[in-house]
Amino acid sequence: VQLQASGGGLVQAGGSLRLSCAASGRTFNGYVMGWFRQAPGKEREFVAADSWSGGYTDYAHSVRGRFTFSIDTAKNTGYLQMNSLQPEDTAVYYCALNSYSDSDWADRISYDYWGQGTQVTVSS
Repeated sequence: VQLQASGGGLVQAGGSLRLSCAASGRTFNGYVMGWFRQAPGKEREFVAADSWSGGYTDYAHSVRGRFTFSIDTAKNTGYLQMNSLQPEDTAVYYCALNSYSDSDWADRISYDYWGQGTQVTVSS
């Protein structure tokens, strides 16, 4: 299984970015895809997650209402649309896959596969 994250960059506060995570290597029915982020000197934290079949998306409180996560199963790609970005959103963003949908989606330990990360920098 491989995950390729892309779409990061530098944006001013209030701006938007869309991250992509392309998955390959097998079929992903029953999987959960998640996004985490890690700022310098901080632990990796949960951002959002959704099951491959859709129906419910979980968001961290800090991003709810600003970020939208969706999965295009035909393309095996997840998209994290990030609006109203703030400097505190600056971090390396990682996508990940979890093969057990009944696990804790917000716990990074639940995830089996990780992408390489993409840098998001929000200037004030």
